Amino acid sequence: MPFSHSAREASMFYMKHRFETWALVLAAGEGNRLRSLTRNEQGVVLPKQFCSLQGGPCLLQEALQRAAAVAPLQRICSVVAEQHRQWWTPLLSYLPEQNVISQPQNKGTAFGILLPLLRIIERDPDATVVLLPADHYLRDEKIMARALRRAAALAHADPGSIYLLGVEPDEPDTELGYIVPAPNERGGAAGVLRFVEKPDAIRARVLLDGGALWNVFIMAAPVRTLLSLFDSRFAATIAALRGFEGAHLDSVYRNLRTVDFSRDVLQGRESMLKVLTVPHCGWTDLGTPERVGRILEGLQNTAARPYFPAHVSLADQFMRAASNFQAASRDSAYVPGKASNF
Repeated sequence: MPFSHSAREASMFYMKHRFETWALVLAAGEGNRLRSLTRNEQGVVLPKQFCSLQGGPCLLQEALQRAAAVAPLQRICSVVAEQHRQWWTPLLSYLPEQNVISQPQNKGTAFGILLPLLRIIERDPDATVVLLPADHYLRDEKIMARALRRAAALAHADPGSIYLLGVEPDEPDTELGYIVPAPNERGGAAGVLRFVEKPDAIRARVLLDGGALWNVFIMAAPVRTLLSLFDSRFAATIAALRGFEGAHLDSVYRNLRTVDFSRDVLQGRESMLKVLTVPHCGWTDLGTPERVGRILEGLQNTAARPYFPAHVSLADQFMRAASNFQAASRDSAYVPGKASNF
């Protein structure tokens, strides 16, 4: 069972070492797959992390609150994109200035992780770091908070490993990635056999039946261990990025190729990886309009939340797009198999 093995000991260990844990919120993405729902009243497309699901806090704000469950404020960092400054500046103003790491360009998730890790190790070479995406939604934050704390505690005690969180799937999904864990009778952290990206429907069902977990891109490890993933191919880039800001950083980024962390850095390092199972918690990456619609169906009867009019509400946009599509369908001939354009 998830969290059954030494859960109390891990919790006590976490409380003892909380102030040694750093949280890194990854907030530099563009969210291109959801562009049809993230346009504000001025017609500007916002990255998904600066939008809310139902008019409440935006996804980035919720991720920062999630980070606070595992690290103190002075050790919560966020990596952002310079071109998004108008949106992240007011949201991150309460963080220490040096905890906001701005990328001059988006060159893939690998460099979006490498740059802030270099900044963290300069300040705390013995840091344990928890990586969190900024654009996901969770229905049950308490379940995830327990998982984050346990992962941080285990990573601190086991510096040679990287602990991934894998969420128990609600259903087969062909648009998500999966972690296939090694057999583990004790119910604790398991080894990682392999990753599977976006399987077809039949394989997704087979994966679920075999105990595969959704890969939610949350992990915990010592900063040195995470940096060790970046092998000799990255040596020159690491040397160029250390300690530099401003124009020099711009110059370095202009010459970088786009590199994906999961595919180009993490894959092939399965021997270093362990996975903790997170029970069903209503997780979704809100990656497509269809996925937004599915999560909203399950939230129709939830209590109203505080409304933040400055944020684009994905729920409002989804309902508006659905209404427009239905109106257009009534006014035109129905074409079987025609895909929705929202």
